[in-house]
Amino acid sequence: MTNRAYNFNAGPAALPLEVLQQAQQEFTDFAETGMSIMEMSHRSSVFEEVNDGAQSLLRELFGIPSNYKVLFLQGGASTQFAMIPMNLLTPGKTAAFVHTGSWAEKAYKEAQLFGSTAIAATSEADKFNRIPALNDIQIPADAAYLHVTSNETIEGTQYAAYPQTGDVTLIGDMSSDILSRPVDVSQFGMIYAGAQKNLGPSGVTIVIVREDLVATSPKTIPTMMRYDTHVKNNSLYNTPPSFSIYLVGLMLKWVKARGGVAAMEQFNRDKTKLIYDAIDQSGGFYRGFADAGSRSLMNITFRLATEELEKRFAKESEQQGFVGLKGHRSVGGLRASTYNAVPLESCKALAEFMAEFQKRNG
Repeated sequence: MTNRAYNFNAGPAALPLEVLQQAQQEFTDFAETGMSIMEMSHRSSVFEEVNDGAQSLLRELFGIPSNYKVLFLQGGASTQFAMIPMNLLTPGKTAAFVHTGSWAEKAYKEAQLFGSTAIAATSEADKFNRIPALNDIQIPADAAYLHVTSNETIEGTQYAAYPQTGDVTLIGDMSSDILSRPVDVSQFGMIYAGAQKNLGPSGVTIVIVREDLVATSPKTIPTMMRYDTHVKNNSLYNTPPSFSIYLVGLMLKWVKARGGVAAMEQFNRDKTKLIYDAIDQSGGFYRGFADAGSRSLMNITFRLATEELEKRFAKESEQQGFVGLKGHRSVGGLRASTYNAVPLESCKALAEFMAEFQKRNG
């Protein structure tokens, strides 16, 4: 077995070794069919079982109520930025957004192509180093929905709790923290997530949506962009990303075997504490970017005194087997992405490397 990298990539991100090994075992002959799942008809009973099994396991683990649909779509969360206003931003209504950083901004800009939009709250004045206070969120009277980005991967901020929106539909982009902690799904009209950070490989996007919101979609939008198309066809209107859905199913089984979502949250808290402690106890050598109350359990962002020192940190960490610690090119600095599948050992090794790097450069 080759040595596994300490993988802190922001996405596509680490997958559990056990999941990869099972996929490897089943790769050429799935369920004794003499075929790979990649070769199989998506209309076959064998694949339908995989598709339905992944849906029902997600329902079980995430506590999804029976009046919600689970869809497996393509095009990433970025396609959802357009699909949501196309389907749900009706004439005379406004799409409201809490602007928390890079991904919230992308969703907001896409919605502007389809109708009236509003910023309900923003932390731009603080360079997006925090999530706005929930009581600062001003939802317009004519809001079709309020959109939040649950976790900002680039800035390293995360909602500790979500806004109560009353009769206004709450929509959450949970691409980077879905299944990392328990969530009251019934608080949301829709939750969506690209799978490639916490749920599996790239290629499939999960949409969890209340049935009444997608019973009918406007007749003026393309068939593939209509939610009702995918609801009526159990996500099998066209050929789905079958291998990605299969891997999501394996990932969900892995989460269940580890004790479910509440156990996952504790695991994530334990491992990220190692790195946050390394920052907080460094006497200012490492400076966390996110405000303490908005710190993410998925993306830890930090700075050093100079860019030169940050480059040295990135270079030396790579030589020690660490992958993906450079911050996003738009903000610089350093970032460790600690999604569900990142092992405790990787976080321990990073905390030790940080202490040792400080000794040599402090």
